[in-house]
This record gives sequence, structure tokens and C-alpha cells, in this order.
Amino acid sequence: MASDSPESLMTLCTDYCLHNLEGTLCYLLDNETLRLHPDIFLPSEICDRLVNEYVELVNSDSIFEHNESFFTLFSDPRSTRLARIHLREDIVQDQDLEAIRKQDLVELFLTNCEKLTAKSLQTLTSFSPTLISLSLFGCSNIFLEEENPGGCEDDFNPSRQVLVKDFTFEGFSRLRFLNLGRMTEGVKVETLIRPLASLTALDLSHIQLNDILFLTQWKDSLASLVLYNMDLCEEHIQAIAQLRNLRHLDISRDRLSSYYKFKLTRKVLNLFVENLGNLTSLDISGHTMLENCTISSMEEKVGQTSTNPEKSSIAPFRNLKRPLQFLGLFETSLCRLSYIPAYKVTGDKNEDQVLNAIEAYTEHRQEITSRAINLLFDIARIERCTQLLRALKLVITALKCHKYDKNIQVTGSAALFYLTNSEYRMEQSIKLRRQVIQVVLNGMESYQEVTVQRNCCLTLCNFSIPEELEFQYRRVNELLLNILNPTRQDESIQRIAVHLCNALVCQVDNDHKEAVGKMGFVMTMLKLIQKKLVDKTCDQVMEFSWSALWNITDETPDNCEMFLNYSGMKLFLECLKEFPNKQELHRNMLGLLGNVAEVQELRPQLMTSQFISVFRSFEPILRLIPQGISPVSQHWATWALYNLVSVYPDKYCPLLIKEGGLLLLRDMIKMASARPETKEMGRKVIEHCNNFMDENMDTSR
Repeated sequence: MASDSPESLMTLCTDYCLHNLEGTLCYLLDNETLRLHPDIFLPSEICDRLVNEYVELVNSDSIFEHNESFFTLFSDPRSTRLARIHLREDIVQDQDLEAIRKQDLVELFLTNCEKLTAKSLQTLTSFSPTLISLSLFGCSNIFLEEENPGGCEDDFNPSRQVLVKDFTFEGFSRLRFLNLGRMTEGVKVETLIRPLASLTALDLSHIQLNDILFLTQWKDSLASLVLYNMDLCEEHIQAIAQLRNLRHLDISRDRLSSYYKFKLTRKVLNLFVENLGNLTSLDISGHTMLENCTISSMEEKVGQTSTNPEKSSIAPFRNLKRPLQFLGLFETSLCRLSYIPAYKVTGDKNEDQVLNAIEAYTEHRQEITSRAINLLFDIARIERCTQLLRALKLVITALKCHKYDKNIQVTGSAALFYLTNSEYRMEQSIKLRRQVIQVVLNGMESYQEVTVQRNCCLTLCNFSIPEELEFQYRRVNELLLNILNPTRQDESIQRIAVHLCNALVCQVDNDHKEAVGKMGFVMTMLKLIQKKLVDKTCDQVMEFSWSALWNITDETPDNCEMFLNYSGMKLFLECLKEFPNKQELHRNMLGLLGNVAEVQELRPQLMTSQFISVFRSFEPILRLIPQGISPVSQHWATWALYNLVSVYPDKYCPLLIKEGGLLLLRDMIKMASARPETKEMGRKVIEHCNNFMDENMDTSR
């Protein structure tokens, strides 16, 4: 069972302050600009947390609004100190980095900040004396500047962007970790990084370099090198082999992205093992092996595994001094071998390898992550997921990190459906299930693709409704109503969404019902009914829509009035005429009408000649009274009779007596299977009719 322990005090306080900046740390200047209270002084441990959590909230919680003056709160290191911050996506702009330029940053991770331009390169130089770790992954415009700054620019003549020519990391004397992944094509990497004297970790993912011999400048210090998706050649391999202090080497590639001439051989792996004696982590995922590197050992037994290098099924790895801590073999045939000399392996052989792949590649390699999650989806769907909590947390992280990536949203939402079903429910904490709901709603909000919408709606069906969705009640209703608004919607999504809407307004207090009514719930349901009438179709969408209207009008006069104002009675009569034999539909429709009839001031609107003429016979309702096997239908029919004879006794008491309703009610009262409350209501109906007969002897003759 997952832990339901409360969040730390630091987490709770940070979250509260960020959601209530004006009431805690700040005041508003000119009703729009945030300013820090003058008596506040915060250390880096708190400031780092505030900034990093803020960025996370903006990117993952659509309700949380970005304030453009937020970063100015940290402009003065005398009151707020920053040291390690991680910023991502488009919320970060040049002026935000400029606002914190006086801070002595030690670690700055900028991920996919595509709005940053060359102006931010100049800001980076202000951090140069203290900066140890820097990531510019996916900041594709940061090395671009306007060709003619200050020149004429409009929509028809946009300023031309050109590469920055004169920027290098000169002066970044303490910089050890550098990530330039997905850097703008054309930037001269060697010139850019040559001034770095003590580089220990370098990531050049997605960058194509014909020559990397310049990396040997750091052969004594470089401990980590990532060349993901770089098309390698023999010269690259020889240069890598000279970096004898490497502990982590990643030459993996995306197997589907493009054609790679380079093929991995036994010779290359032998070269790495022989020359890189300190290696503890190696990733060769996605590579095609030019020759067979495997050893068929007589010692191997079905189901057994071993991390002992001497038993390795991969021949070159038998010369390893010790097992690797990590070995990336995703989308290679090597991952399916039995004896792999590594404690953590990525691949597609089993659940553990798949989860390792999602964990290792989520942040920067969504193209790989989506395929790994798809493998997890198959495991959860066909087999049983044995590491449920880990799987759920990894999928949640991936969906948060890549909320605009179609493939991850499709595969992730599909995996969540199977990972949250009843089979796994007991293993999940309230906190974890709420996190699932949050990312599902994010997906519905951010991505209008049909498959994502369907998967998200199906996943919500795995939760207790409305109880588990209560904390996001308004948001989930708004999203579902948005899904249902288009008149031509995917049929399956429409059916699931209407079912969810119906469940959400069942067994909730009247305040909730009134709030949802004001969102357009009543009108949306009536539009769906209108569409089905035009199509002459009575299906689940039609029945659920009437049922939802029945629920949302219960003891809510405002919603009852909305039903009448939006031509609900016209649709009611048209449905009765079009579908005369649909008993379940009639049950929902008459239930709704009972709610409307209970509102005294609305009753005159029901007393139209057209409406009264509909109820010329109780036969459809009386048919349900003897149904002992269906107590719900039995109860509803009795309830409907009670409403009609109590509200309109002159019309319906004689009709009920004439059609033999009292005899059926007496028989029902004797049934052992009938509910006590149904029997009591039946007695009241009989009492009403008896009183009517006593008062109107002429009618009873």
C-alpha cells in the first residue's frame, strides 16, 4: 500500500505561499506588479524551492496563473538568495533571467526555454564566477540574435535571426557540468567550450560533429559524456577511447529518427572495455550490431540471470573488472540475454527493464519514453504490473514533463487506464490517485486529440465518482462540458463523458449542482438530446442525458427553471412521441419532471394542454410496479405515481383507480423484495386516492 503520510511542512508552506503570494510574501504595486515585503529575508534553500515549485505549478497546473513579475521578487540577493534553479518551457523569457542576474547561481538548468534569445547569453555571463552546472537543453533560440537590432520590424517584415558569433564560455572558470543538447545548428561547439578548463560532464545530444578530437583536451577530467543521436564514425570512437577517466558514456540513438551509417561492433565494445577502466555506466540503446557479440553458454539456465562479468552473455563485457551500475540496451537485441553484467538495464525484455527506460529517458528523450510507456501499457493490459507504484509515478512524471507531446499523452493516458483499474486499487494511496487525476485533467485540457480525450475519460471512470473527484469538482465538470459541446463529437467519447457528467451530479450537495448548472450543464444535456432526436436515435447518450438532468434538478429550483427556459418541455414531449416504448428513458424523463413539479412556482408551466394530454394512461408506469426483481424501477414507478396524484389529484386519482393501479400497489406492499420506503410511498398513494374518492363520490361511481 502506498504511503498516505502528509506532505512535509516545507512542501505545504511553499505550496500555500505560491498560491497566496499577495497574502504572504508580497504586495501588489499599482494593482499588477508583485513586490516583496521589505521585512522578508529568505535563504537559498527556501528561494530555490519557491522558484522551482513555481515553474512546476505553471507547467502542470492550468488553474495556476503565471505572474510576469514573479522573477523580480528575487532580484536583490540581500533579501532573497538563489543557488540552484531549474526553469523549463516557454514561461521563461529573457527579462526573467535578467531579473535575477545579481544572484550567485551555482546551478542553472534551462530546459526547452524556446523564448530565450541571445540577450540571455549576456545575462549568463553575470553568473560566470559562481556557476558550476549549466544546462541549455532545447533552448533552440538562445544562440540567435536579430540581424539588425532596432530596425523596422512588423508581421510582414520580421527581423532576420542570425547566429551569435562572439559568445564563448570564457570566464566560466568553475563550470563543470554543461548540457548543450538540441543546440541551434551551426554553432561552433569547439570554439564555444574550449575556454572551460575543468569540464567533468558534457552533453551534446542531437548535435552532429564530424570531429570530436578536441574533447581530449579534458581527457583527465571528463567523467561523463553524452552523444545521444550523434552519427558516429571510427574517428569518434578513437577519440572517446582516449577519455580514460570516463565513468558514464552514452552513445545511444533513437532507432526511428533517421538513418545512421555507424554500426556497433565487437571491436568497438572491446575498445571501450579495455580503455575506459573507470566506466560504471554505458548506454548503447538503439544501435544495430554489425556482428554477433553474444556467447551461448552451457551454464545458462532458463529463468536465471547473473550480473557477473565472467558469465556475461555479451562477449566483450566478460573483460569488465566489475558489473556496470547502468547499461542502456533499449531497442537492441542484447537486452533479451540472460547474463547481463549490470545492476540496472534498460530494454524491452521485462517490466524492470521497461521501467528503467522510462526513468532514464523521460526528461530529455520523449521519443524513446513514449515507446517505453507503450511497452508498459502492454504489460499492464496483458500481464500484471508487479511494480505498480513505481510505474504510476514514472508515467505521471512523463505526462507532467511532456504535456504537449502527442505520443506521450496518448501512450501515458492509455497506461494510466490499466494502472488505476480495480485490480490495483488497494495498492494506491489517496495522494497518488489525486496525482493521477491531476495529470489526466491536464491532458484533457492541453491536448484535444480524440485518443487522448477518450483515454482520459476512461481513466476517470476508474475512480469513485463523485467522491474522488471532489477536490477538482469544478474543473472536471468544465472539461467534460467542453468535450460535449461540439455537436459532432466522437460517439465513444460522448457516451463516456455523459456517463461521467451524470455520476458527478449524483449524490452531491445542492451547492455543487447549482454551480454546475451555471456552467451550462442543463443546456449541454438538452443540446445532446436535441441532436439524438434529429437523428431519431435513443441510445445510452440519450438515456444518460435525461438521467443527468434528473439528478441535477433534484431539489435545485434554479436548474429546474433552466430546464423549462431552455425548451426542456418541448424536448420532453418530442421524446415521448418519438420513443413511446423506451421504459428506461421514460423513467429518467418522468423523474426529472417530478423534480420540476416539486417547485411550486414552476407548476403552472407544466399545466399546458399538450403536456397534460401525454398522460392519458398510467400503463407504462404501472408495468413497473410488479417488478420485484428490479426494486429501483419499482421504487421509481411508485414515486412517480405519488408525485402525480399528490400534485394533480383531480386528473390522476381517477385515472389510477380506473386502470387498476390500487390493486397493483396493494400486491406490491405484500412483496418481501420491495423496499420499506417503496411500500410506505405506495400506502400514501392509496391513501390519496381513498381520500379523493371520499371527497368526490360522484367520480367513484
